[in-house]
Parts: sequence; structure tokens; C-alpha cells
Amino acid sequence: MSQFAINLLFVGASFALYIGIAIWARAGSTKDFYVAGGGVHPITNGMATAADWMSAASFISMAGLLASGGYANSTFLMGWTGGYVILAMLLAPYLRKFGKFTVPDFIGDRFYSNTARLVAIVCLITASVTYVIGQMTGAGVAFSRFLEVSNTWGIWLAALIVFLYAVFGGMKGITYTQVAQYIVLIIAYTIPAVFIAFQLTGNPIPMFGMFSTHTESGIPLLEKLDSVVSALGFRDYTADVDNKLNMVLFTLSLMVGTAGLPHVIIRFFTVPKVADARWSAGWALVFIALLYLTAPAVGSMARLNLMTTVYPEMAGQVENYDEAAQNPILYEERPEWVRTWEETGLISFNDLNNDGRIQFYNDGTDYTDRGWEGNELTVNNDILVLANPEIANLPGWVIGLIAAGGIAAALSTAAGLLLAISSAISHDLIKTMINPKISEKGEMLAARISMGGAILLATYLGLNPPGFAAQTVALAFGIAGASLFPALMMGIFSKRMNNSGAIAGMLAGLICTLLYIFTYLGWFFIPDTNTLANTPENWILGISPLSFGAVGAMINFAVAFAVSRVTAAPPQEIQDLVESVRYPKGAGMAIDH
Repeated sequence: MSQFAINLLFVGASFALYIGIAIWARAGSTKDFYVAGGGVHPITNGMATAADWMSAASFISMAGLLASGGYANSTFLMGWTGGYVILAMLLAPYLRKFGKFTVPDFIGDRFYSNTARLVAIVCLITASVTYVIGQMTGAGVAFSRFLEVSNTWGIWLAALIVFLYAVFGGMKGITYTQVAQYIVLIIAYTIPAVFIAFQLTGNPIPMFGMFSTHTESGIPLLEKLDSVVSALGFRDYTADVDNKLNMVLFTLSLMVGTAGLPHVIIRFFTVPKVADARWSAGWALVFIALLYLTAPAVGSMARLNLMTTVYPEMAGQVENYDEAAQNPILYEERPEWVRTWEETGLISFNDLNNDGRIQFYNDGTDYTDRGWEGNELTVNNDILVLANPEIANLPGWVIGLIAAGGIAAALSTAAGLLLAISSAISHDLIKTMINPKISEKGEMLAARISMGGAILLATYLGLNPPGFAAQTVALAFGIAGASLFPALMMGIFSKRMNNSGAIAGMLAGLICTLLYIFTYLGWFFIPDTNTLANTPENWILGISPLSFGAVGAMINFAVAFAVSRVTAAPPQEIQDLVESVRYPKGAGMAIDH
């Protein structure tokens, strides 16, 4: 059986499973559509939350980021995981006690203001639409490689599958589909990692293999990797970070952005009780840890595999790395996986010195004495996890499995984001603010139409992204962290916080973050419209645009507290409500009002 047939079998079977679940769990009411009826078991919800939270960025991109940047990019791992812990400990149980369907519901009622609700809707839609672009793009990458279609057709196929199970199934269909997707993606992620760890170190447990001895050279794997990359002019894989302030702020930005992401928060409204929200948060952390403890090992081993593919003599070296670097692989002898990925455009080769060999090194290093005239190989970081089984010559069924896993990771988060957008439009905007008398049938129709529209918009933006994935994801996390997270925290833990303070804080955090990001990355990400070059010397206090979400959140907190102190206190019934939410016991089902 050909590899294409195997890929088609795995991906097709997973799609049939998702659509079958959606038909079985078809939403029959708004309660089913928004919160899956409110009766999901904590373990089931924990697994679905893990799939919802671990997007294509986690499955495809994070190991690639760790592979390319080493310790410096561990901020992604720490920020995303830390943010989930904040969400689970400080937000989820209290929001569940409040008992409404959505984040704008909480903000609108807690701050007794439709203006606050509207600002929250705008922030939610902007952050979610921006974030879903990366998911559609990731699905397009996976489709284009494994189903051998163009990137454009890959994104349209992803949109069709999401439409079929999300629009009709709602949260009920999405929940059980995400359970299946988690099982697919975690198996797809860990099996290749086990194979590769055993090949390189003899230890089948990836997180332990990373700290084990590299079999071929007899030295620790990370020491081996440091020696290989430094011989090619790259920064040591385990090297420390110079700009600690930026590293801390970037980690905080990812943390508060993660904790403010509405598509994850809404999952905690699907369980019957507050205690179940806590248990499902704990289970989700267990399921997330299975992948996140494996990712650093996958990243380090993928980087070593890639380097020793281009420079085969380096694999067994202990000392003479410079000598081994003189004899890179001939382009005509490149392995089959390189040829396959070249067809997608995600690997490209340009023979600058016309010697027929692949020079892959840091362009900032002068290696003219070796006859090298510039780096000749361009490798997209997002392919490393998907290509790992091929790099390690694993069986065809493993490649088919990881194809299904990569697509599952992208689609699971895309569905959650689209549901958050849909509920914000149909429930928070139409039912709550525009037409409170709308029937349940009318609200369901509005929800499905708005989700269909959101899918079309996300597909268009995935085909024509406003910038690089890192830029758009940074904007999504920045918006969520700088606008929604502080409002949620202050709404739960400050009885004195009023509507004027919350609105002023959200607007201040949102506007400051957008202005800073657009100044360096281009206005609305339009190329060549940036005011300043995106270089460290132009950053204020050395703060990267990708790290500014944490500063935006601080501005939000400061403005909100200042404004609330000079304006009237909230009504007594709101203060009593906050007091009751702080003690998350006895919450009923989520309220549709």
C-alpha cells in the first residue's frame, strides 16, 4: 500500500469518526449547543478541554520552536502551561459558580453594563478570529503534505469538516469529537517520539531520553546537540537568554493570554457542578502534561536528526565537528523525506556556490574559508513534528497516524474558537442586547449562521493571512491577555471594581497593545506600514511586540483601579454577588437568560 493510501485511510477514518459523533450528539437546544447540556463528566470534559487547548500551535509548532530556538523558546512551554494553571485555579471554578454561558455574559452582568458586554464581545471576536487563522493555516499545511493537495484546497477541506461537525453538533458535538481528537493526537504525538527516542538513545521514554546518552557518539544527547549546532554557527541549544526582562514579559503575556482565551473558559460551563469544574481542570492538566512533557524531547531530537541528515559525519563525532562540517550531503543524495517536503514548498534549496552540496548553517557566521557563500537550505519550523517519522524512517502507518493527529489538533481548537465566536454573536449580541424575545429556534439558527460566517471568514484569512503565524498568534494572546483577563480577575476578586473602571481598563489595555504591535509589525499587519523597524534597538525598554500583552494587562489593571476609585461604587447587589461567587459552592446549571 502506498504512503498516500495509508495517509488517506487514517485521515478519512478520523473524519468519519468526527462526523459520526456529531450526528450522534446533534444539538437539539441552545443548552446543548452552548454548554453540551451542562452534564459532561469531569474526565470527559478534561480530555475535551485538553484537545481544545492544545491547538496546531502545540502539536505542530511548539516542538518546531523548541527545535529551532532551544532553551530560548521554552517560554512558549512555560507560558502556555502556566496560563492554563492560572485559568484552572483562579478563574474556572468562580466563572462556573456565576453560571452563565459565555465570557461576555459574565462581564456584562458582573459590571451591570451592556457597554462592558459589547467591549467584551469585540475583544472576544477579534482575539478568536485572529487565533483561528493559525489553526486553519496549520490544517492547510498538514493537508497539503499528507493528502497531496494544494495548501488552498487543504484549508477548504478543513473548513468543510469543521462546518459539518461544529455547526450541527454545537458544544455537544464538539465535546465528544474533541475527546476522539485528543485520543488521536496524543497517540500520534507520542508513538513517533517513543520510536525516535529509542533510536537515538536506547531509552523509549522521550522525556528521559532527552537527558540520556546519544547512542552513536556515546555522549549526552544535549551535549551532542550543542556541539553540532555550535559547529555550524548557531547558538548553543541550551544557551541562556540575554534579555531576561523580555523573556519574563513574553512568558507572562502567554500566561495571561492563555487564561483569557474564551474558547477554553467556556468549556468549564459544560459540567454539572463547581466541584466538577475543578476536577475537569485537574484532569485536563494531566492530559496536557502527556504532550507537554514530550514536546522538549521531540524538539531536541528533531533538531539533531535534521542536522545529522545534512551532515552525516557529525552523527558519530565526539571532537572533530569542524572537520565533519566540511562534508555535507550531496543534494542529489538527499533523503526521500526532503524531496517530499520540497514539493510542498516548506523546504527549499538554493545552491549558492554551485558545489552540489547542501550548506545549512547560521548565515550570520562567516564561513567563506570553507567555500560557503550563505545558507542554502530553508526549513519551515512547522514541519519538524510532521516530518519526524519520515526523518527517522519509521513505518508508513506511523506517518499516517501523525497526519491524522496534526489535522485533529488544528480542527479541535478551530471548532472551539468558532463556537466562542458563534455564542458571542447569537447569545450575547443578538439575544441579550438586540432581540431578547427571540425564540430558542431563532437563536439556534442565528448561532449556526454566525458560525458558518465565522468559518468562511477564518478560511479566507487562512488563505490570505495578515502576517506570519507568530505575529497573528501574538496579537490574539495580546488581545485576550490585555483586555479580557484583567476584567475577569477584577470581576471575581474586587467588589469595588465598577463598570466605568472595567470598561476603561479593557479599552486602555486593548488600544495600547494594538498600537504597540502595529507600530512594529505593520498597521493591521499590512506589509511595509510599520512605523518603526521590528528590531531590539527600536523596542521600548527592550520589550518585543510579542511580549507587550503583559504590559497591556498591567495598564488595564492600573487604569481600571484608578477609574473605579474616583467613580461610584457598584450597587450593593453586585457586591453581594461577587461575595457569593468567591465561595464556589452550590452552583446550579449554567443559566440561559
